[in-house]
Amino acid sequence: MNAEQPSANLLLDQLFGARIVNVKDREDRDRILQETFDQAASEGKKPYLVPYGGSSPTGALGYAFAVEELMKQIAGFRSFQNFGSLDRVDWIIFGTSSGGTHAGLVLGQRVFGCQGKALGISIDEPVEWLQKNVSALASSASEKLGERIEFAPADVSANADYCAAGYGVLTGAEREAVRLFARHEGLLLDPVYTGRAAAGMIDLVRKGFFKKDETVLFWHTGGQPALFAEKYAASI
Repeated sequence: MNAEQPSANLLLDQLFGARIVNVKDREDRDRILQETFDQAASEGKKPYLVPYGGSSPTGALGYAFAVEELMKQIAGFRSFQNFGSLDRVDWIIFGTSSGGTHAGLVLGQRVFGCQGKALGISIDEPVEWLQKNVSALASSASEKLGERIEFAPADVSANADYCAAGYGVLTGAEREAVRLFARHEGLLLDPVYTGRAAAGMIDLVRKGFFKKDETVLFWHTGGQPALFAEKYAASI
């Protein structure tokens, strides 16, 4: 992304007046984040540290309560006789990476009684990493709601079959997903997260992974500005 001609998320960051600190190596990300936080605090400011992906116990609660809202919406749909058969959700499909969204959904399912299976399509991490870290984060987040709930790695469902190309690498599968959602549903996906998650879901549908009588919910986690990044706009 060209810093002299910003686009997408970088453009929004500049419009909102953010001070941008660039990190060249991924291994240095957490260290530099902490150093930047400490520097701001030493200057008398009151910074709030948001970890990578917002994946903290507090951040995960957002999606836990989103499950509660989902359950209320499903209950509301039941009151409309002509709405169709949307009286349950069997699968929730979404993109997962740093684990915050995933942990929140896993916690929300347990707390609010959602019977559907939450299947995270990995953007860049192996299944083992996701199961370990998501279960730990969901357990920590549960403490903010009351008594701790201990989640095990086996409580976390993930699929890492679609991330071999690497983080942020656009393939034909993501291109197809973005185009299908735009042309048939009027929904914009981003190339990195929702595009890859949707591509995985489409492939699973074609393979017959879901039963024909099951209701599959695709959870759109946002990120549309990335679609207009110079890196992707010309190749989508």
